[in-house]
Amino acid sequence: MYLTQGLHRAARQSPNGIAVIFGERKTTYAQLLERVQRFAGALVDLGLKPGERVGLISLNSEEYVAYYLAVWWAGGVVNPINTRWSVAEIAYSLDDSQTEILLMDEAFAPLASDIHAKSSCLKTVATLGCPSSQNDVVEMDPLIDSATAIADRCPSGDALAGIFYTGGTTGHPKGVMLSHTNLWTSVIARMATIHSPQDSVALHCAPLFHLAAAGRLIGQLTLGATSVLLPQFRVNEVLDSIERHQVSEATLVPSMLQMLMDDAAFSSEKFTSLRRVTYGASPMPGKLLGRLAQELPFVEIVQSYGQTEASPVISLNATTPGKGIPDARFKSAGRATLSIELRILDAQGQEAPPGTIGEITVKGPGVMLGYWNKPQETAQALQNGWLHTGDLGYLDEDGYLFIVDRLKDMIISGGENIYSAEVENALSLHPAVSQCAIIGVPHDVWGECVHAVIVLKSGYAATDVQLLEHCQTLIAKYKCPKSFEFADTLPLSSTGKVLKVNLRRAFAAQHEGTVVPASEQKST
Repeated sequence: MYLTQGLHRAARQSPNGIAVIFGERKTTYAQLLERVQRFAGALVDLGLKPGERVGLISLNSEEYVAYYLAVWWAGGVVNPINTRWSVAEIAYSLDDSQTEILLMDEAFAPLASDIHAKSSCLKTVATLGCPSSQNDVVEMDPLIDSATAIADRCPSGDALAGIFYTGGTTGHPKGVMLSHTNLWTSVIARMATIHSPQDSVALHCAPLFHLAAAGRLIGQLTLGATSVLLPQFRVNEVLDSIERHQVSEATLVPSMLQMLMDDAAFSSEKFTSLRRVTYGASPMPGKLLGRLAQELPFVEIVQSYGQTEASPVISLNATTPGKGIPDARFKSAGRATLSIELRILDAQGQEAPPGTIGEITVKGPGVMLGYWNKPQETAQALQNGWLHTGDLGYLDEDGYLFIVDRLKDMIISGGENIYSAEVENALSLHPAVSQCAIIGVPHDVWGECVHAVIVLKSGYAATDVQLLEHCQTLIAKYKCPKSFEFADTLPLSSTGKVLKVNLRRAFAAQHEGTVVPASEQKST
């Protein structure tokens, strides 16, 4: 299949149906089709050939939707760029992927000259949705308006659809190569696994350069459903949009949900249209999950587990709190979608029995083609057709997946495996804790020990002794933090994940690479 198929179908079946809502503008499928045809024509006029890459650095907008579809319509490959990157990182991704055309919205247009100067591959830089004030930067909108609509080139199957860069926190980011089959299969598998009505209205506030957000957008376009776009996550805009546009589905990470429900304007009465909240990127703290169940019992809560390398959805767990689903199942990442085969491997590389923790590996048509220009990393990740996720988990007797930790975030202290998520869940139940993160730090006896970084709720106080005593009532003493630090905020990625590598670096800098001596540890 090809990723523009949904646009063809929707424009024929419901041309006046609303495809995109952005601000006060509503775009029908007929209007979107016309825009995409001309947009694709303009890209070809700029010299785009089949298989070549087109980059975009932009906040979410209706033009982001047109960008994805137009590049595919013209036979190109998308390279959506992380808006948090520095100019040097942006230039690296452009040169690494040999991207010759870069589009930029108004928010990032001032960077155009600097990016152009640092990139050796770029031939054309163009503004999208705004004028250009720089001589070497083209204005895309007049080109689109004057371009001739072209026929869909319909790249499909294993043809490369996008290069989605991951990482960037250590070393250079890796470009995940995903085909039309990869992305289309993942979208269809999600629809087949959980009911996806055509009249759904989905809110997109996570950045569309991330595949989790882009995948949901592709799903809505494939259905011929409606997408409500926000430039970025802002609590007041999300709350307003859900009520004003009668949003039925929203994809949010736990940190976003926490901020929404803590806001003074939050009210379950404003959420009567909402039927589903999908979350991922990080585990849902038990306390927040309980609050969702209490305040929004009518909303289906879907935990989505995946990776960019899997296009991205691997498993889904759809539960409705008001129906009394057992608490244990709330903690599960669900079962593998209908396009995924999933198994757990032990330390010897053998398939582990139910209940045994090991590395999660997956296989299926959604698994990536590989990493762009990185054969060694590709060989490490893809072994005999199986994607090694680097995540730790286990399956229960019914095939429900439980995520335990990132393999790299597991702490080995005195020969015992300690999973940071378990300690974080215990800490998050303390009434004074707003956010927390657990990392392993060097220890002169045990190799590593557990270190907690705590953000307290406004107006609350707690000491390390009080937090330690709290943890000891919930988990084994050897798992409890041996040291604490208090912070105003935690470093977060654009998807809401805690950047633990930053916390480790900060700890190392503060302690100048020394280990934490046993004399400073509280008794276990």
